Amino acid sequence: MEVPSKPISVLLVDDHTLFRSGVRSLLQRNARFTVVGEASDGVDGVKRAMQLRPDVILLDLHMPGMTGVESLELILQGWPEAAVIMLTVSEEGEDLANALQAGARGYLIKNIDADYLQRAIERAAAGESVLAESMAAKLVAQLQKQREPKVPAPPSDLDRLTPREREILACLARGESNKLIARVLDLAESTVKIHVQ
Repeated sequence: MEVPSKPISVLLVDDHTLFRSGVRSLLQRNARFTVVGEASDGVDGVKRAMQLRPDVILLDLHMPGMTGVESLELILQGWPEAAVIMLTVSEEGEDLANALQAGARGYLIKNIDADYLQRAIERAAAGESVLAESMAAKLVAQLQKQREPKVPAPPSDLDRLTPREREILACLARGESNKLIARVLDLAESTVKIHVQ
């Protein structure tokens, strides 16, 4: 791949200082990249993204306060063309689907190697989507799961009551005795007892 005339600017948003430091060190050793900023939470990440407008934002998924998906949505509201890659430990299909539906350009797992991360950043900066190879099958499974027909919930015990039993239940809920219920509903007290049973 050709070295671009200007380095790809990257913003790091992750609540783990050591992880940010490692990624920054990795990228700064390569003339194709420049880390223009860091944020330790989603709120600051949104603010820094709007100020700096980097070529690529590496955004953690699970952070205290504001999640990565919430941060992503706010970034894209103010800057729809932002290239945001979720860089996370989560291998859950639901997290992946939520991030992509919210507009992430990519989804990578933190255990990837340095070369893979650098290629992914280059691809995202060029407008391509990037996805950890291990997540492709999970994405397909999640999409299929979302297409499955919803199984109706089994009827509750209340749904099985007759209209008369519901009337009696309402009277019981008001604290009325069987004798009073029989008088109010014009039934024999023995009939009320049968319905109660």
